[in-house]
Amino acid sequence: MKKYLIYLSLFFPFIAQAQQQLTLQNAIDTALRNNFDIRIAKNNAEIGRIQNTFGYAGGLPVISANAGDNGSLSNINQELSDDTQIIESGVLNNSMDAGITAGMVLFNGFRVMATRERLSCLQQQSELQLNQQIQNTMAAIMVKYYDIIRQDSYLKIIQHSLDVSVKKSEIVSERDKVGMASAADILQAQMDVNASLQNLKLQQLVVDQAKADLCLLMGAKQYTPFIVNDSIVADPTLLMDSITNFLNRNPQYLSAEQQIKINEQIVKELSAQRYPTVKINTGYDYSYSRNYSGLTGMNQQYGPSAGLTLQIPIYNGNAYRIQKQSAVYNVDNATIERDRLLSTLKSNAQKTYLSYSTTLKQIESQRANYALAEKLVEVVLLNFQMNQATILEVKTAQTTFEEAAYLLVNLQYSAKAAEIELKQMTYQLSY
Repeated sequence: MKKYLIYLSLFFPFIAQAQQQLTLQNAIDTALRNNFDIRIAKNNAEIGRIQNTFGYAGGLPVISANAGDNGSLSNINQELSDDTQIIESGVLNNSMDAGITAGMVLFNGFRVMATRERLSCLQQQSELQLNQQIQNTMAAIMVKYYDIIRQDSYLKIIQHSLDVSVKKSEIVSERDKVGMASAADILQAQMDVNASLQNLKLQQLVVDQAKADLCLLMGAKQYTPFIVNDSIVADPTLLMDSITNFLNRNPQYLSAEQQIKINEQIVKELSAQRYPTVKINTGYDYSYSRNYSGLTGMNQQYGPSAGLTLQIPIYNGNAYRIQKQSAVYNVDNATIERDRLLSTLKSNAQKTYLSYSTTLKQIESQRANYALAEKLVEVVLLNFQMNQATILEVKTAQTTFEEAAYLLVNLQYSAKAAEIELKQMTYQLSY
């Protein structure tokens, strides 16, 4: 027994260290701040918001300014109408231009309006994708959090089995002192203790790895040891009808609907290419040139300008028509994808709810089996102490208890995981 206690003190040095307790709310709050996927989704949503402007859609004037100063060194050979001939070499010329221009589309087949509507749909889609990523992250955090509780429960089951094995070994040792223990019982008792210690060590590794996975989901910069003091309790109030009725709130489904609207606006944008485009142009120009030889010594012009530009598409190899037809098919494909997604969501909800409801029913009966198995270990161990049961009967009772305990924990975890998935499907996940 002393060796057993010394082994545990060496194997679990961190037990004596103060570890921070982590709650589900702390884990989710941290993930919402630091999770990499959420941060990317937030940036994408911000991009959608920034781009959703009338100017980005092409509906505002475009103003530009330009200026230039050019010099040249030329050789001149000119013959005028009066037979005068001018021949010079290395003549320096200089010209300077500056101006400001503005242009605005007055009509292009309502393409600007279609583009603006598409940008608005893209913004809404990016916000839906952000909400979807938040729900996905929350679900992943909750599933991993309860998985840690499950693995901790496994650890307690193994610890209970180890306690029984140690008690069994102590009984055999007492018998050996008075010459009443067989060599087989002594070896079996020691092997059971060693096996339980090994299982305890391996299970602690699984717990630590699960905690490291949770830290990664939370976006933690480094792993910090923590403890989880919680239990797995599934919400028993979910109903299939309410789940089915709320599937149209699923962010993934709403995003698919937005994709249909986006593709519809693309059809309108492509259709607008076949209409005339009318632009208004205005500006103010200034030009100055200085020639040090030739007929014109200095030329300077400046003043405002204005005009309209009309562009009428006549023929481009039916490219616009082909682009529009392709876009129409994309609308149909987006509609099919949405309908397929809804069908998949309904099917998954049906299967998940069936697992959820069935597991909830099994939990109650398994609790009773667990209590019976725990009582069985106590009774058989007491009988073994009174030499009314064999060591194999104790081992069989231990195995029965472990199986009953593992099954109860797995049922509780399965019910909770199914509950999380159902709430995630209907955008009702909260904490």
